[in-house]
Amino acid sequence: MDKRKKKKFHKKREEMDEKSMTRVLKEESEIKELEQKKLKMADVNPDEIDSFAKFPLSKYTLLGLKHNGFTVPTKVQRQTLVYSLRGMDVVGAAKTGSGKTLAFIIPLLENLYVKKWSSVDGLGALIITPTRELAYQIFEVLKNIGKSHDFSAGLIIGGKDLKYEWNLISGCNILICTPGRLLHHMLENPDFSCEYVQTLVLDEADQCLSMGFADTMNCILEELPEDRQTMLFSATQTRDVKDLIRAGCKNPVFCSVHEFSKTATPRGLVESYIVCKCEEKFTFLWSFIRHHRKNKILVFMSTCKQAKYMFDIYCKLNAGVPVLCLHGGMNQLRRLAVYDIFCKKENVVLFATDLASRGLDIPAVDWVVQIDCPEDVTTYIHRVGRTARYANSGEAVLVLTPHEEEPMIANLKTKNIEVDQIEVDTSKMSSIHTKMEILLSKNPELKEESVRAFKAYVKSVTLMKDKKVFNVNSIDIDAYARSLGLAVTPRLRFLQNQKQRPKQTEDTHNWNCSADEKPWKSKFTTLDFGTDDIDEEDFLTSTKKEQDEMGQEEESESASFPEDLLVVSSKKKPLTKQAVVKKLMKKNIVLNTKIVFNEEGVEVKNPEKEQTSKVAQQVEDQRSGINITQLKEIMKQEDVIDRKLEASKKKEQKEIKKRKEKAKKDEEKIEVEDMVEEGDEESDVDEETQNIIDSLPDPDKVYSHKKRETDSDSDDEASKQSSDESDDGRGAAESSEDDSSSEESEPEKKVKISGKRKAHMKLKEAKRAKLAQSNTLTSLPVEEKEQLALFLLRGGRK
Repeated sequence: MDKRKKKKFHKKREEMDEKSMTRVLKEESEIKELEQKKLKMADVNPDEIDSFAKFPLSKYTLLGLKHNGFTVPTKVQRQTLVYSLRGMDVVGAAKTGSGKTLAFIIPLLENLYVKKWSSVDGLGALIITPTRELAYQIFEVLKNIGKSHDFSAGLIIGGKDLKYEWNLISGCNILICTPGRLLHHMLENPDFSCEYVQTLVLDEADQCLSMGFADTMNCILEELPEDRQTMLFSATQTRDVKDLIRAGCKNPVFCSVHEFSKTATPRGLVESYIVCKCEEKFTFLWSFIRHHRKNKILVFMSTCKQAKYMFDIYCKLNAGVPVLCLHGGMNQLRRLAVYDIFCKKENVVLFATDLASRGLDIPAVDWVVQIDCPEDVTTYIHRVGRTARYANSGEAVLVLTPHEEEPMIANLKTKNIEVDQIEVDTSKMSSIHTKMEILLSKNPELKEESVRAFKAYVKSVTLMKDKKVFNVNSIDIDAYARSLGLAVTPRLRFLQNQKQRPKQTEDTHNWNCSADEKPWKSKFTTLDFGTDDIDEEDFLTSTKKEQDEMGQEEESESASFPEDLLVVSSKKKPLTKQAVVKKLMKKNIVLNTKIVFNEEGVEVKNPEKEQTSKVAQQVEDQRSGINITQLKEIMKQEDVIDRKLEASKKKEQKEIKKRKEKAKKDEEKIEVEDMVEEGDEESDVDEETQNIIDSLPDPDKVYSHKKRETDSDSDDEASKQSSDESDDGRGAAESSEDDSSSEESEPEKKVKISGKRKAHMKLKEAKRAKLAQSNTLTSLPVEEKEQLALFLLRGGRK
């Protein structure tokens, strides 16, 4: 049997080897054909290609495209694949939802397939994205398209288990990652190497190369090899030569598909905007959601705290629609779960920040509402691009304040984006301010969230670069706070600091100016110190010298020089902490000290923290320089004092132990007394049971069914034993009488047993008797026990 199994195993192995050899030969022949087709692609017009089968693609890639329903390439894919399949660097720009993900995944797979890349070769392709959700989306697309290939892919983003990635990253051929986590592995993981990377892809390249990721991207690009293919894709692509050189592009081909189109947004998108005050935004949003409950709505906000607050308040207001939120402050697993739920549901509202504005392919989004004005035109394009994907339609609404309207519309027109203004029917709008105030009064945590959201929004407006669009002074801060449900406007310190900054003085040498335009007049202007100083006095005190000088100025009317020159601005040095400490040192004041006095008013010194010896006190009084001999004497005396303190502490500890032991003994005595009392009660019960047991007849006498075997020898032995026992009993009686007499003769030497101990002994004897009785009953056979039970039930009758 063993020989047959071996033969079968060898046959199977030979068949596997033959299959693998035939597969390798087929792949080699296919690769040669593909390379020949790629050479011919230089003369092909991209617009004439109407299916993926006309591209020089491997059968595994074509299978993945067919299974996922991709048969006809989009315009971006036709324009870029002609160059990227030949190994050229490509810079692709197209509208949102035009199929840019497949435009770089297909050449990436084909490049590794042609070069016969395997797990032994290590990392071959790298895809870098700015957000985690976009990386997750690309990873899912790569799994579906490259299912038939033998490549291993990995997703490396922040918020996931680093140790798990650490061990498996070395065996990946394709990595989809974010810049921060990739750099972490490059610097700290010894198993990770990117020396043989063949293809680099930057999705949303303009954001990857921006100032936010500049340092990390520079470090990453320095570690990558120079001989590689680089592809950059984005809806708002950069043409800056410096950025392209940083990315390592060599003679790149620019493929801007929609460069000459009328608008930079998708065709199926209907864009509009409304104008309302800042405090009316949330009433509009509430009424809009209530009237579009059967649609999928994506609401963009400027800060994470706003998105979180709106999600929490809408959950408690019961808007009648499922509500979600997505922002950077969430856990990664929660973010991915929210993204999946929003993709699957049909009628839902998502409050999100610009985290969800780039690259995410969310199906069937009906409305995109920008409740806060975008930072610039590029963010507007990416936000609006979440709807009207590919050939679908969608609508977008932009909410602007009266101050933001003119400059923002002008900026949009520079990018050929035309937005129509619409008016809102005020009769159909319903306010929720009172409901929000009631909820905030009941929930203090929700109130804190509203305060954070209020401060975050105002701060974001102040930090915006385009001051023509964003101006804090145009916002009615009190009214905006009321719109969030706050009864009292929170304090904004950064705004108060801006208001309190003194104005710059003009040229002080212009003496011919009018009295109202004097340059030194600003020195005497009063400052507004905010709401914290309401309880304090509103007037400023002046010294006696200043009053005298002011009186002299009023009296001297006929002066030869102008009166204004009499005003002297006395500049005082700012009071620093060092100056305060010096003053205290001069006055011999010691800070942060605690002085204890006894009943007589004498200071009590702590020997553990202060030196209490006489020599030390003398040295302190003298306050001279350091004297080593005196210090030695002080240390000796202090050592003696410390030993005494230790000895006293040990004595105290021993006394405490003794007290504890005494307390334990007292507790034990009390427990013994309680046991004795319980034993007396039990003894009474035992006597009753004993009387019942004694009243019962002897079972041996009643049931004498056993055979009596009496031998003469046994009778003799029994008589002898009884005589001996009687003799022993007499002797014992005599000895007991002698002992009693001796005890009576010597009563002082013997210790009398206490009444408590006697009771304890009685309790033990009662327990033993009880056990003996139970043993006698249990020792009977089963038949005798049954007969005894029947006898007792009949009342002692036979």
